[in-house]
Amino acid sequence: MKKLSAPLILASNSPRRKQILSELGFEFSTIVKEINEDFPTEILPTNVPEFLAHKKAKAYQKESETHIVLTSDTVVIIDNQILGKPYSHHEATQMLKKLSGNKHTVITGVCLAYKNEYITFSDTVDVFFLSLTDSEIDYYINKNKPFDKAGAYGIQEWIGMSGIEKIVGSFYTVMGLPAHLVYKHLVTKFGV
Repeated sequence: MKKLSAPLILASNSPRRKQILSELGFEFSTIVKEINEDFPTEILPTNVPEFLAHKKAKAYQKESETHIVLTSDTVVIIDNQILGKPYSHHEATQMLKKLSGNKHTVITGVCLAYKNEYITFSDTVDVFFLSLTDSEIDYYINKNKPFDKAGAYGIQEWIGMSGIEKIVGSFYTVMGLPAHLVYKHLVTKFGV
């Protein structure tokens, strides 16, 4: 296990983020709070992940007095529009049809909070989808129920194996946490 100067809290319920942080070698606990994820409409879509990660971190001010708190937010952007988490089968279908045969951008923002200091950073990846048939989209949604995922898909699932031609950037950033940057920041700033 990687040693840090204070205990680490992952402020996320995402099984993908837990897996990545654990595989990086960090010991951590998980605390999740309900946080409003609204953002100002005038903000550029590319700045939203860092804005939301920082906003989430501020909700953990008390915990960050004694712990390093890691918050994160991932967005999928196509045609300068953010695709959030789908609320229905129909909405997931519409999102995947939009991504089908196109390139989109995934940005994951991260904030590390400790003793009133906030370190915020993000990573950007281009993802290229093959053209998907209606039956492939339907199969994926029924099989994987991607309603907790930005853009209605998880790259580590069936659709990532069968429908993504290539990515330019880190696979883990698309999965929900830019592992290389998280590791570097935690070890450089808080490593012992």
